[in-house]
This record gives sequence, C-alpha cells and structure tokens, in this order.
Amino acid sequence: MAKTRELKRRIKAVANTKRITKTMQMIATAKFAQSQQRATAGKPYTESLFDLVGQLRDAAGEVDHPLLKPGNPKAPALTLVITSDRGLCGPYNGAVLRAFAAHLRETPGAKGGRVELVGKKGLAWLKFNKIDAAVHHTQFGDKPSYESVQALANEYIRMYVAGEVSSVSVVYMKFVSAGKQVPTVAKLLPFDASGMKSGGTGGMNKVYEFSPDAAELLGDLLPAAVKAVLFQLFNDAIVSEHIARMVAMKSATDAAGKMGKSYSRRFNRARQAQITTELMEVISGAAALK
Repeated sequence: MAKTRELKRRIKAVANTKRITKTMQMIATAKFAQSQQRATAGKPYTESLFDLVGQLRDAAGEVDHPLLKPGNPKAPALTLVITSDRGLCGPYNGAVLRAFAAHLRETPGAKGGRVELVGKKGLAWLKFNKIDAAVHHTQFGDKPSYESVQALANEYIRMYVAGEVSSVSVVYMKFVSAGKQVPTVAKLLPFDASGMKSGGTGGMNKVYEFSPDAAELLGDLLPAAVKAVLFQLFNDAIVSEHIARMVAMKSATDAAGKMGKSYSRRFNRARQAQITTELMEVISGAAALK
C-alpha cells in the first residue's frame, strides 16, 4: 500500500511539472513570435544604412574618422557579454559564456580588459572565474528599447573617441533561423566597413552627388550605423533566448509525459499485485473455514 501511495504522489508531481513546463513553452513561443518580428523588422534598415555608409566611404576616399581608425593601443579592450536574466533556456547561456572564454584566450588585450555584462545569468560564471564586471546592465529586459541601446552606444562611442578603450566587442547569440543560433563575437568598434556593399548591381557603379560632401555625411551616419548594429545584436540575442527556452520547455514537457506514463504503468502493476495478494488472502481464509 505504501508503494502505491508513493507512486500516486510521484504521478501527481510529474503532472504538475508537465503543466508548468507546457505553460512556459507556450509563453516562450508567443514571446519568440513577437521578438522575431522586432528583429526581422530592423534588418532592412540596418542593411540599407550599411550600404549607404559603404557608398559614402567609397565616394569620400580616405576618410580620417575616429570610429574607423584603430583605437588607443595603450587603452584596455572592452567586451560586452549578453546573457539572459532568467534560466530554463537550455544551453543558451553556456554557449555564450564559452564563446566569451574563447574570446579571452584568443584576443590579445581582452583578458585584462574591461568587461560589461547584460543579464543576471552571467554573474555567477564571472565570479567563479574571478572576472570582475565593470558594469552590470539591468535596464534592457526582454524588450530593449532603441533609446536605452542608443544611450549605451553613445557611451561606447565617447569612450572610444576619448581613447579610454582600444576596441569594443559584443559576445551574443546570433539569430540565423528558428533552427540555428550561433554564439558570436562581433566587433563594434573600430567600425569595420570592409564587408559593406557599395555600387550598383550587375557590375555597374552608381554615381552620386552628395550635399554636404561625403565626408561630412559619413561623420553623421557612422554613429547611427554603430547604434543600429548594437540594437540588432540585442534583438538577435533576445530572439535566440526565447527559442532556446521554447525548445528546452518542449523537451521538459515531453520528458514529463514519458515519466508520467512510466509511473502509471508501475502503479498499475503494483495495484494489480496488491489486488492479487488480497484475493489470495480471502481465498485462503475461506478455504481454512471449511
């Protein structure tokens, strides 16, 4: 009897866990749809801005802009690590922090540089590895606003231009598709324009007239491009987090369902054995009275 009571308690506990994980899976799915829309909506603007900056760069020739030049070699490198505030998202945070550890090993100056953190889940890892976070950003949440990201980008631009940091890198989870997310280290500053597209299509180059001149326009557009890129990185990280949580909760729900069936079979066997024993006792008692 004690065994069947214990199995009933376990079946009830597993069912409660399954309901919780199923609910969390549904919430993560809804948040993923919203965050994916935000991330994909901003990509055309970012890509168009990159293309325009590339065209201006080509038109202006050699531009002496501080965001394009190498930073102060004597200043520390700055690394921003984007993790999640909440857990239950599978290997998401572990993958980002492993990419950060590889970045520290492979990048000169990054190990002894300035580290800034987004999200609560990276704090314990930094503390365990005896890495001090200069700043822990808590203002972003699940829906980082462009204004808050813009303020952070402005601070990074100010520090880079003033020579307080030699470079700015961002470690985050890049969103490729719903089935693929890649932990990535992106260099924000100095701004890398080598991959920008310029000119027309089909091998034909477009000729533009700029007013004011291209160098002055580039001076205004480069900070805007840095802000747009950082905002896109934040959106990618949020989408990837919701996907990881959605997948993790679906796996937990499936595992709870399998465990519940296993406990139900064990309970039925135990109950059947108990009923058989009781019947044997009744039959034996009736036979002894004859």
